[in-house]
Amino acid sequence: MAVTDRTLKAWLEGKRSPSRPNLERIEQAYRTVRRENVARYLLARLNREGRGTRVEIHPLNQSHVVRPRQRVVEFRTLNIRRWDRIVEAWVSGDDRGLDDAWVDQIVDLGSQWGQYEYVTNVGFAA
Repeated sequence: MAVTDRTLKAWLEGKRSPSRPNLERIEQAYRTVRRENVARYLLARLNREGRGTRVEIHPLNQSHVVRPRQRVVEFRTLNIRRWDRIVEAWVSGDDRGLDDAWVDQIVDLGSQWGQYEYVTNVGFAA
């Protein structure tokens, strides 16, 4: 559904308010554009002209697991040089692609990579 110039002008002047469906469309459009803009900046920052970015990978909190069944998992670091597939999958909301791109990076951890395969989030210190 397209919004006419007249309707948009009325919204901006505060003479009318968007309907709930239009507010949802506006929010979705905003998030899409923002994610794409953030992705361009993020990709340049993370790739750092081929130098990459060091990532700290912390093990899952196992405090809810009965003691004898807890795994011994240690904190690891990894330098990821090519973030393109990870960021591209994030932008498009492709969870499967994001999972595949992450696994392709963490195999560099060697025999322990499986302990870091499942990640609930990745944070970046800016």
